[in-house]
Formats: sequence, structure tokens, C-alpha cells
Amino acid sequence: MKYRKLGRSGVKVSEISLGSWLTYGEGGYVDKDKAFQIIDRAYESGINFFDTANIYMRGESEKAVGEALSKYPRHSYVLATKVWGKMGDKPNESGLSRKHIMEQCDASLKRLNMDYIDLYYCHHFDPDTPIDETMRAMNDLITQGKVLYIGVSNWTAAQINEAVRVADRYLLNRIVASQPPYNMLRRQIEQEIMPVSAQHGIGQVVYSPLAQGVLTGKYTDLQNMPEGSRAQHAKGSVSSYLNETTLAQTAQLKEIANDLGCTLSQLALAWILRKEEVSSAIIGASRPEQIDDNIKASAITLTEDTLDAIETILQPPTA
Repeated sequence: MKYRKLGRSGVKVSEISLGSWLTYGEGGYVDKDKAFQIIDRAYESGINFFDTANIYMRGESEKAVGEALSKYPRHSYVLATKVWGKMGDKPNESGLSRKHIMEQCDASLKRLNMDYIDLYYCHHFDPDTPIDETMRAMNDLITQGKVLYIGVSNWTAAQINEAVRVADRYLLNRIVASQPPYNMLRRQIEQEIMPVSAQHGIGQVVYSPLAQGVLTGKYTDLQNMPEGSRAQHAKGSVSSYLNETTLAQTAQLKEIANDLGCTLSQLALAWILRKEEVSSAIIGASRPEQIDDNIKASAITLTEDTLDAIETILQPPTA
């Protein structure tokens, strides 16, 4: 496993990190014992960066991840969680107000059974809360020792710029990480978010690097979803990737992977890691064996010829 700096910060994270969306905790489709096996396999394989969120299974994911990591020395891994999502039916149980941030940080720490969070994300932008209120609250969590670094997820380039401006104006800690979706089939962040983030020393910790499983090559027929696949559990998110064009592209990409002697998953992850702006790519796993496959991408360097061939497939010439 190779490691990269998290943005301009001094902390180093594994190029491949492990997420827990839709999978771990009460109500997830991976049972507790299997979740523990997956996290153990990840840790033993060199992954030191683990990602969760308060909203995942309404806190159950945090409990599962915290319990699974409790056997390991706290200094040996980097743990990220998030705040913003709706955690109850009352008016102040969502968003990025100071009240919600402070209360949810304490709640996350309790669920995780930890003294501090390494990286705390604002999960989405909150238009109802002044950004200086949000940034001050996040900064205070760092001052209190409850959080070491702060980040944002699903924010636009303009919103990231404003967060940096506010932090500099009031001498607050800057964000060091941005967590957007990014993969071969969804590349919008290359246009604005990557350049703006790089300018401010913000690293990309990307999610959905395998396009909800589409870039594993397991989907070959729009009518028949593989038994036990994520498409059966999160049809809405997968459907945005599944169409005749993407299936044709994945078939061609799989041929490139075969020629290189790697899997399509490894190719897709290595393609993401070609970007120095990326600090880590978050994978999901429902079986330990998937960890074994995905981490090998950290050792793959793609040549310019291979990258050109991939680009031709992803952006075919117009007539």
C-alpha cells in the first residue's frame, strides 16, 4: 500500500480507503461479523483510512466501525465521519448550524467510543446557515481537541472558495479535504473542484470510484442484476450509471485490464490515482476478497499509451 498526504496537511493516508455506506451496522446488508472481517482485512492489508458518517444507518455504521477498530492502536489509523444529515424529526436535528454540529460531534464520538475524530466533514452544504457560523463551529472542535482536521463533502468549487476565504479572514483552520464522487464515468470535478482545491491545498478523497460497482464489470445486462449486488439495494444510485453506453464502455475497458493483467476494478482505481490531486479513493466492500483485489491498484502505474486508450473509450470522437 502506498500513502499520500491529506491535502496540504502533514497526515498521511492510504491511497485506498474503506467506506461504510449502505453496508455496515444494523440495517445494512453486511452482517456485523462480516463487517468486522472486512475491516480487519483492510487494516492488515495496509489501509489506514476509514470513512463513515453519522447518517449511515442513523448512527449504526459509526457504532460498527468504532467497535471493529477498537482492537487497534488509535494512532495507527485515520478515521473520518460526517455531519449534516437528518438525525431526527426536530428542526435542529440536521444542517450545519453550530448547535447541530456540536451536538452531533459529541454523539458521533459516543457511538464510535473514541476521544477524537481525525477528519470531520460537512457532508453537504447548508444554505440555511451562514458559512462563518459553520466554519467557526468546526474550528472550535479542533480547538477543543475533538477533531484534528476538517473537510467538506459534495461542495461546489464556489462554496469551497468561500470556506477558505472565511477561514483566512477570521484566522480559522482551513479545510484540508474534499469528498466528491469521482470515477471514469463521472468526471465533473476535473473542471473546477480539482483546480480550486489544489490551489488551496485541499486533497480529494473520492467516493464511488467504481461507479457503484458498474466499473467492476459485473453488470452486463440491464434486465438482470447480479444476485446480492448493490443494484438490488440501492437502485437509485446505480441507475445513474447503468445504460447501454456505459456497459459498452466497461466492456472495452475490461479488455484493456485483461491486456494489463489486472481486473477492471484495479484499472478504474489506478486511473483515479493517476491524479496527484487525489489523496485517497474510498472503496466499499461486502466481502474480504474485494479488499484483496482493490488494494492492488495502489501498485499499478498506467502508461501514457494506456491512459490515451482509456480516454478514447470514455470520450469517443464526435462525428
